[in-house]
Amino acid sequence: MDKDFSKEFEFLTSRSSGAGGQNVNKVSTKVMLCFHVRKSALLNDEEKDLISEKLINKINSEGVLQIVSQAARTQLGNKELCIEKFYAMIEKALFIPKKRKKLRIPKSVIQKRLDDKKRTSDIKQIRKKIDD
Repeated sequence: MDKDFSKEFEFLTSRSSGAGGQNVNKVSTKVMLCFHVRKSALLNDEEKDLISEKLINKINSEGVLQIVSQAARTQLGNKELCIEKFYAMIEKALFIPKKRKKLRIPKSVIQKRLDDKKRTSDIKQIRKKIDD
């Protein structure tokens, strides 16, 4: 029952860009999470298809979902941010909205709207200037 998920997730680190002084030049704090969508044992085929379809811009040609974080000053902080982004993306991609049910508008509602329009039109006709 114990599965090896190391083939699905991979964390790569590199040096961050931007401000940070000497720390930027010495420490690899930028983290990239790589998730192999097609190789995943966590997801069924339908979920894999849905994720591949909805996150097509985030998945490269090898079928790897890449998420990068360099906001935090520590590698651990960026790793946690990557994981949070990953969960949010997967949750959003797997969400299926409810189908909209078409409703018939009752004839009485349509008739009331037309009557109101006629009444408004009559009022505006009464307000008009009469030409002599």
